[in-house]
Amino acid sequence: MKTEEQYFQEGITLQQYMSQMSKLQEESFNVYENFQLPNDSLVEELKGQSLHFLIITEDWCGDAMMINPIIRHLAEAADIEARVVMRDDDPNLIDRHLTNGGRAIPIVLIINDEGVLVGKWGPRAPEVQQLVDDYRDSFPPKDDPNFETKQKEMIKILTKRYSEDSTLWNYVYDSIKVTLHNISIKK
Repeated sequence: MKTEEQYFQEGITLQQYMSQMSKLQEESFNVYENFQLPNDSLVEELKGQSLHFLIITEDWCGDAMMINPIIRHLAEAADIEARVVMRDDDPNLIDRHLTNGGRAIPIVLIINDEGVLVGKWGPRAPEVQQLVDDYRDSFPPKDDPNFETKQKEMIKILTKRYSEDSTLWNYVYDSIKVTLHNISIKK
């Protein structure tokens, strides 16, 4: 069984991934071009921590479209190497990191310089999860003929918000910051 570090070594850079996206690329680059890292101490705290990020993702995923550019900004500013593996290419990795029994993405695996998994984040910030839950609460039952239409409408609305709403971007950043403080930035 491959380790997370082995998957990392086989992965492509986050920059390569974003440049090769076949879906949601424009929206993802909109987030990348418009997100500003907050003026806090996180980047300086991360420098010298000898961490790297392995992101399990797919380019059709709206959450990944929003989150990956934020991770990229953070990684670039803190000199942290971030690599990507596609969830569907090898389900063995995601199956070790299920969310409530599902293969939700993106998942950011945080690995130290010894190749040890020290933490993970994803697939959503709590505030973004609440937004998704609120939309889903308005859905008819799954067996209702309108369910699929409502789900498609929600995806369209969320894709637009994810690509344009800086408040959501900041929720993501703040949630990742909490995770990093809890697992790796210890004095």
